[in-house]
Order: sequence, then C-alpha cells, then structure tokens
Amino acid sequence: MAYDGVLLIAFGGPTPGGCARIRENGEPCPGPEHGNPCPEGSPDEAHCFVQGILGKTPARAARTNEVAGHYRHLGGFSPFNELTFRQARTLEVALRKRGLPLPVRAGMRHWGPSIRDVLKSLAAAGHRKLLATIMAPHQSRVSWEWYLSTVAEACGEIPEAQRPVVDVIEPWGTHPGFTGAIAALVRADLDRLPPDRRGNAHVVFTAHAIPVAIAKSGPYCRQFEETASHVAASLGLSRHTIAYQSSAPESSGSWTGPDISDALRDLKAEGVRDVIVSPIGFLVDHVEVLYDLDVEARRTAAALGLGFVRSGTVGSHAAFIGMLADLLAERAKRQDG
Repeated sequence: MAYDGVLLIAFGGPTPGGCARIRENGEPCPGPEHGNPCPEGSPDEAHCFVQGILGKTPARAARTNEVAGHYRHLGGFSPFNELTFRQARTLEVALRKRGLPLPVRAGMRHWGPSIRDVLKSLAAAGHRKLLATIMAPHQSRVSWEWYLSTVAEACGEIPEAQRPVVDVIEPWGTHPGFTGAIAALVRADLDRLPPDRRGNAHVVFTAHAIPVAIAKSGPYCRQFEETASHVAASLGLSRHTIAYQSSAPESSGSWTGPDISDALRDLKAEGVRDVIVSPIGFLVDHVEVLYDLDVEARRTAAALGLGFVRSGTVGSHAAFIGMLADLLAERAKRQDG
C-alpha cells in the first residue's frame, strides 16, 4: 500500500481558545481544577499548558508559575503551533514538487490539534498509511519515545478497519540539510558583526537540558554534540561551545550541563567579547528560545559585558524543509519498490 499522508509529530504550545477546544474534543482542560475552560485569551491558558506538562503536584507549583510567567511576558501565548503549521504547508509544497502530492498535517502532544485528533481525522478521511517525522533533532525518552507511545496509543483508539499504519523516519540531526541550514544562519550572523569583532566571536550551540538519569539511557547528548560538530565544521570554526538551557533546577536530580549562563561566564573569563548563540536543539522560535535565550541569557551576557547575538532556528528554511521532503520521498520510494 502506498503512503497517503504525512504527519509532523510536535510538542505544541498554548494558543488562544485552546482550552475550550480541548474540552470540546472530550478531553479535560489540562490545567486548573475548575469546571469551565479558561476564558479565550486568558493567561490561565498558558498556566493550563504548563501544568498539563509538569503536573499538578504542590512540588511543581513554583516551576509552573515561573514558566507560565515566561509566556505572559511574551503576551500569554506561543508561536510554536503556527510556525509548525507553516512548516507543514511548506513541506507539502516541497513534496508535491518531488512527485509526492500528499497532505501534511501537524499533531501536538501537549495542545491542540492533538496527535490523537489529527490521526482520527486522517483515518476518518480514508488515510491508511502515513509517513511521519518527529519534529525534534535529538532522541531521548522524554522526546522520541514519548511521541512514539502517544502515536501508538492514538492509533489504538481508532477502529481496526480504519486504523492507519504510521511509519516514522529515522533521526536527521546530522543530515547536511539540517546542519547546513543552521550553518547558513550562523554565518549570516557572523557576517553582520563588525570586522574588528568578527574574529573573536565565539559560537555557542544550545539544546534543552534533560535530567542526567535520562541522558544516560539514550543518545541525546551524543547526538547534540554531533550536530554541533557538523555545523562547526561547515563554518570552519576552530572551537565552539555546547551548553544546555531551560533546565528545572528545583526538581530532584541533576540536569545536563553546562548551563548557558555558566558557559557565558566561562567565555567572558577567557576573554571572549562576542557570542553567537545557536539553539540547534529547537526547530522554531518558541518560549525556550524567545524567553530563556532572548531575555534571560541576553540579560546575563549584558551583565558580563558580552556582545550577544541569538541565531535563528531553522523554521521553514529551504534547506531544512528540502531535507525533510527528500527523506520522506526516499522512504516512500523504498515502500513502492
């Protein structure tokens, strides 16, 4: 059977009216303990989103309030979903140009449209064999494995006669299409620096911190380091730094490091004057990029007297979308063969 659709499996972010739509689809509002969904456009929606991820235990309340505050600082919501939908639309065009006219849909693990609802919608429309990619460049239990289990659970709720097969393509964190897109963005940032500061500028690559206990059981850190090394080689860098961000230090157990703030302090002590921070563990600009880097890390750099440039995420960069289209088309061709 030929593939008849494509699914982008993503994290999700809070959007206005999301709580009401979640309840309309028969799921509980993921946040506060009240009978009605949060009013559309209310900051409570971001609180719901964060609480749905972290849980409602008293031990997580402070962290929930902190992260929800990051969303409020940015207007209460996240551009994550719309940026992912843009990737889906761009990918659909790229696939069509490769002779693969398939619908591309995005499903979110932590917000609507949920992975479950998107799969049910595709199944109801007659789609029975889907290609999928996880919209995360590096594998860990809290990314890839949870996404895969969410897909499996969602498919299990669909009647067997309608249940689609979902084939997920392999990780692509070191593919030249991904690393080349990152390198192009960083190179443009380097070129914009004054010539007298360009030679001393130092590139820092970041990814989301994860608990060390989880990191030890998977390839996440190695894959992150490999992505950074490939990009650095493309740029001809003699040295670079990797750092982690967005950790939850109040939780039990240690998290991967060094933290971005510590890395900036170390670079200042070494005499670095300017840093370009490239968030290679993230595909679009969302709260971990727009707040944790653009606000917190920038503030740290300013206090240290460091010049700070935050490089862009790959988003819908032509090289990145072209890579996804090529990988999906190659997988479809193998299936047909």
